[in-house]
Amino acid sequence: MRLVVDLNRCQGYAQCAFLAPDVFTMHGEEALVYNPGPDGEQHEQVARAVAACPVQAITADGLHPGDEPSAGAGQEASDAR
Repeated sequence: MRLVVDLNRCQGYAQCAFLAPDVFTMHGEEALVYNPGPDGEQHEQVARAVAACPVQAITADGLHPGDEPSAGAGQEASDAR
């Protein structure tokens, strides 16, 4: 799983920090610090944090099955010509 937070969009509501404190923390009142590559054990907490963000500033690749491209995905597309 790979996380990206749009820090220009983030308003510091800290819902993510409440729901996944091992991944997201607030540094001061407005600065968010986060782990861009949380481990699988934090999957459920991260999913809740992503859903709870009121400004939808968090993107998580690999959060849902099928989000991460498979190794052969590019080849399958070229074979379909």
